Parts: sequence; structure tokens; C-alpha cells
Amino acid sequence: MPGVSPHDKIRRNKRQKLVSTLRWTIQDQWFLIVMGLLIIIASQVQVPRSQQQIKRTIITYLSVSVIFFINGCTLQTRVLIENYFRWKLHIFVQLQCFLLTSAATFAIVSLCATNRNFMDPWLLIGFLFIGSAPTTMSSNVVMTRQAHGNTALTVVQSVIGQCLCPFLTPILIQMYLSSGAWYTKVIVNSDNYGELYRRVFKQLGLSLFVPLFAGQVVQNIFPEPTKTVFIKWKLMKLSSFALLTMIWQTFDQAFATGAFSIVKTSNIIFIVFISIALYLIWLALCFTTSILWLPKKDVIACCYCSPAKAIAMVVPLTSVMYLNVSPVEQSKLQIPVIIYQGFQVAIGGILTIVFRRWIRPEEEKEDREKAAQDTNNAT
Repeated sequence: MPGVSPHDKIRRNKRQKLVSTLRWTIQDQWFLIVMGLLIIIASQVQVPRSQQQIKRTIITYLSVSVIFFINGCTLQTRVLIENYFRWKLHIFVQLQCFLLTSAATFAIVSLCATNRNFMDPWLLIGFLFIGSAPTTMSSNVVMTRQAHGNTALTVVQSVIGQCLCPFLTPILIQMYLSSGAWYTKVIVNSDNYGELYRRVFKQLGLSLFVPLFAGQVVQNIFPEPTKTVFIKWKLMKLSSFALLTMIWQTFDQAFATGAFSIVKTSNIIFIVFISIALYLIWLALCFTTSILWLPKKDVIACCYCSPAKAIAMVVPLTSVMYLNVSPVEQSKLQIPVIIYQGFQVAIGGILTIVFRRWIRPEEEKEDREKAAQDTNNAT
């Protein structure tokens, strides 16, 4: 343009580049931005305590049901069945989800417990619950899809992990607490595992198996309309909104019970750093062991399954496994779980960018091969 100096052109180009970068960031990472806003809102305004129980029940069942109904509508039945028969991969993932992560967590908790005056014992036990919990049902499925990984494999691993949880997690917790360390003296065990199994499998049936089966039925009866609604019209994004709703209700409950105000600031800061360290350690172990023998899409699925932990399963466990636990102690027990969930979703969201770039050359190669095959078939 006439009359525009080179300096003005450079400045305008920089401004346009900045605006373009901001627009891309908002479009690509809108999930993390909205999650941050919801946590801020939850810290300022909470649902009344008298309605917390019904809010948690409705949102937990409804949100998970939405996520797995969408998965049922968008994942081919053949692909799901093929992934269910990959038993070697199931053993690999579940061993990491339960044994490897719990052992690493117990080692860190043992180191933290050397100073009795530093960490609250209930917080240390809360970390053991994180390490011994199964993979989550919701966030890792959503994140795997966003990262272009094997979503069907993640769904299958989530189902297997939830079914194993009532049997393996209590055993692992009791094994680590039998060490006789000072922080284990505050608990009294409960034998009411029948109630635990009833509650967990009821939740599995109503919020996971039924919606997933219904989605498969809808997909096979109305394949084209289903593809149009969920793929073309992008109704799959409803699963992300459902996950955001679950995150909001978790933090709303934590702030409503005053959980964060009853713990020392130094302990909260320590939990934040340990949560980040645990996630990254588990992620690194999973990536380095899976990249040796799995294709990239499966590696991405494994990397979302192993480090992610199901808060929806941990909370019922903490309320059933121990007797005479006051609301304050219950809140302390769940604080590490709540904080870890926030970071696992945040880090997982950032990793979607990294994984998409990592797998892009392979996807472009597949697209070229498919285009060449289509051309050959046309001629």
C-alpha cells in the first residue's frame, strides 16, 4: 500500500500473526479455557449443601451416559469387538493402571511420610487411592478422540478398568496400608464391600453399558443419519460439554464442603507439585514402554488410559471402605483426588496438540495411500 512504511507493515504483520495465534488457541484449546472459568465460578458460588448429593448423582449419571452414548453412535461395532479381543494389550494397560502407578505412588507417599509434622495423614492416604484407582471413563475417551488416537481402544480399556476396580483397588489399598506406617493408624476398615459392588456396578450398568449399547443400536439401524448428526453437524462436541459439567460439579462440591480451607497451604502446594509429577512420571513410563511395540494410535490411547484416574470411582470407595470418618476427614481424603483430576485434564488437553502433531505425518501418508487406491479403483 502506498504511504505505508516498512516498519508499519512489520508491525501490522506481527499484530495479524498474534490475532491469528490467539484465535487458533481459543478454537483448539477452548476446553481448557472453559474448564478454568468453571473452576473459578465454582470457587465463588456453590450449590447449597442440602442439594449437593442430588446434584452429584444426576450429573455423574447423565454426563457419563451422554459421553458413552456418543461413543456408541460414532464407533463401529466391528472396531469395538476387534479391540476387545486384544488381550495382551489389555493386560499391558491394566497392569500399568493398577500395579505400576500404585507402586510408584506408594514409594512417593513413603518418602513424604518421613516427617510427621509436614503432611496430613488423610492426604497421604488420598494419594494411595489415586495410584490404585482405575482409568477414568470420560476424560480419557474425549481426549483420545481429540488427539486422533484409537478411541475404541480407550473405551474398551475404560470398561475393563471400571469392572476390575471394585475387586483390585480395595486389595491394593489394604496391601499398602498394611505397612504399619504412622499415617495408617487413623483409619478403621469397613467390611461393607457388598454395598461397594452394588453401587459401582449399578453406575456401570446405567451410565456406561446401557448408553453404549443404545448408541450401537442407533448407529447400526440409522447409519447415515447418525453419521450426519454426530460427524457433519459436530454433535460429538456434546461429550466435551458433558465432561466439563462433571469437572464443575467436582470442584463445586469441594468448595461447598470447605475442603480446601481445612488443609495447610503448604500441603496444598505440595499436592499440586506431586500431582503434576505423578502424571508426568506415569505418562513417561507408559509412552516409553508402549512405543516399543504398538502403533502410534494405540500409543496415544495407552498414554491417556494409564495416567488418568477415575474420580467417580474413588469417591464411592473412600466413603464405603472406612468407618467413622467425619465429613472433614472425608474432604481431606478426597482433596488429592480432586486436584489431580484438574491437572490430568489440563495436561491431557495440552497433550492433544503434541499428539496430533506427532501422528500427523502418518495420517497424511494414509490419506495419500487412500487417495491413490481410490484413483486406481476409478480407472
